[in-house]
Amino acid sequence: MATLSEIRALLGEPRFNSSDPGPWITLEQELGIAFPADFREIIDAYGSVVINQQLYLKHPASHLLHDLGTMIRRDLELWREEDMAEFLPSPVGAKPGELMPVATATTGEAVFLRVPDDSSSPWRVVVQEFDSPAWTLYEMTFSDWLLAYLKGRDVTLCSRNFAPDGPSWEFLP
Repeated sequence: MATLSEIRALLGEPRFNSSDPGPWITLEQELGIAFPADFREIIDAYGSVVINQQLYLKHPASHLLHDLGTMIRRDLELWREEDMAEFLPSPVGAKPGELMPVATATTGEAVFLRVPDDSSSPWRVVVQEFDSPAWTLYEMTFSDWLLAYLKGRDVTLCSRNFAPDGPSWEFLP
C-alpha cells in the first residue's frame, strides 16, 4: 500500500493536517461504514482540495460547499436513480460489494470505493466515466490508485494534460 510520504513526495507538503476524528466518526456512523485508513490519512493531511485542477477530494470537516458528507449524500441519491444505476457494476451504498462515492473530477469521472465483502478484504477503487457507460475496477487501495494517478499512469483519470509540470494541489474555495 502506498504511503502518505510517497504521495507527499509527488504532491507536495499538505497544510490541512487534521487530527480531529470527530467529523469522520459522525459521517461513518451516518453511513454505516468505516472508511479505509489510507483514504482517511490522505484526506486528513490535505483536506478539501483539487489536485491537478482535475480531481476533487473533500474532507468531512470542511464547510458545506466542499464537505465529504454533503458530496456523498448527493452522489448516493444521484447514483440510486434507476437510469443511473445501470452505469455501475454494483449498487451504491455501504453494504459489502456496494460502491461508496468519494471523489469527482472536472473531466466527468466519479471515483468510488468498493466496500469489501468481508473485514479481511481490502477496499478497491472503481472509476466511472460519467460521459459514457464505462467503468473500471482497480484492484488497488485508494492510496495506490492516487499514487498511480500522480505518477501519470492511466487510472481512467489522466493527469498529464492537467499537470504538465508535475502534480499540484490547491484548497477548494
